[in-house]
Amino acid sequence: MATTYKVLGQSNPAATTSTALYTVPALTKSIISTINVCNQSATDATFRLAVSVAGAALAAKDYIVYDATVRGNGLQAFTMGITMGATDVLRIYASSATLSFSAFGSEIA
Repeated sequence: MATTYKVLGQSNPAATTSTALYTVPALTKSIISTINVCNQSATDATFRLAVSVAGAALAAKDYIVYDATVRGNGLQAFTMGITMGATDVLRIYASSATLSFSAFGSEIA
C-alpha cells in the first residue's frame, strides 16, 4: 500500500452552508492529521466540522466540532488524527464567508 502525504482539501465556503471539504476516494483510506480554520475578518465567526461515514447525509452524530469560535483575524488549528474509510466525507460549515478551511493528511491506497 502506498501512502501519499498531501493537502486533502481547501475551501472558503459560502456562509451558513454545509460544504464537503474532502471525500475519501474509492479503494482508499485517509488520515486527516491537521485541520486549520482561518478567519479573514476582524469580526469573530463560528464554524462546524463533521465526518459522515460512507457519504451519508449529515446527522447530529457526525459533528466533531460544533459552533466553535474563531476570533477576528485568528486561526484555530486541530491536530486530531481522524481516520476515514473510502467515501467518508469531511464537511465544514461557517457562520461567515470570511472563514477558510484547510485539511492536511495522508491517503493510503
